[in-house]
Amino acid sequence: MKNSGRVKPKSVKIKKSPGRILGRVFTNLVMITYSVTCIYPIFWMIYSSLKTSRDFETNIIGLPRAIEIENYIQVFTGGKIGIYMLNTVRNTAISLIFIVIFSFINGYFLSRFRFPGRKVLYTLYMLGMLVPIHALLIPLYILFTRTGLTNSWYTVALPNIAFNLPVAIFLIESYIGTVPREIEEAAIIDGSGFSRTLFTIIFPLVTPILVTVGIISFFNCWNEFSFSLVLLKNQRLFSLPLGLTLFKGIYQSNYPRMMTTMVIAMAPALVIYFAFSRKIIQGMMSGAIKG
Repeated sequence: MKNSGRVKPKSVKIKKSPGRILGRVFTNLVMITYSVTCIYPIFWMIYSSLKTSRDFETNIIGLPRAIEIENYIQVFTGGKIGIYMLNTVRNTAISLIFIVIFSFINGYFLSRFRFPGRKVLYTLYMLGMLVPIHALLIPLYILFTRTGLTNSWYTVALPNIAFNLPVAIFLIESYIGTVPREIEEAAIIDGSGFSRTLFTIIFPLVTPILVTVGIISFFNCWNEFSFSLVLLKNQRLFSLPLGLTLFKGIYQSNYPRMMTTMVIAMAPALVIYFAFSRKIIQGMMSGAIKG
């Protein structure tokens, strides 16, 4: 009897050329080297903050002989790091609330409605992504000085909101364009008003991109330095990055204590990044794939 059934095709093994293998090895080495150069300075800063001044001067690169937490105690008790931290938290929180709300409303109207001047308005928002912040520091300083907006608790939040809106509006407008209009039409048929539809139906649907916008804006607001430097003179209103410049003058020879202040300033941003880094990629990719 003849064997019935299909004949299994023979697997063909593709031989990798030596040049291709060397190319992959070289690419991996480059990426590993780049990763180490990015990660090691952070690691070095953290364990240097646990050294004594003498230990640091003896061996700058080496690990600490004994863990020393006195630097953290001195920074919190002897300096104004707590005030700077609270100022930064306040500025960041106020900025994030208004950035998310304003960008969501603007992005929704730009995506759903066609009105006179829409293209001009959208173009102006996009131009805000192209103008460098440092080119506007002098006009911004003159404007804030003439209007009496400098040296106030809300001073830094105003430019933070303005300069983070263009990117946020661009991302949200693109994402809302992927949400089916039938959802809103069904809500209207069921008797839902415009405001209720906007904030109870559309708002939850675009949560992924709102989280992405919030995280990106958080990093920009938390690390903001230029606006605080130009618009603030009262040290009690300084943000954390600006306050670190004062520690440099006070502790010129005590490098471990300087490292301690930098670790404290960097820690919240690192925690947020490692906790929500996937959310950033998911929010960006979901809008791109749906679009």
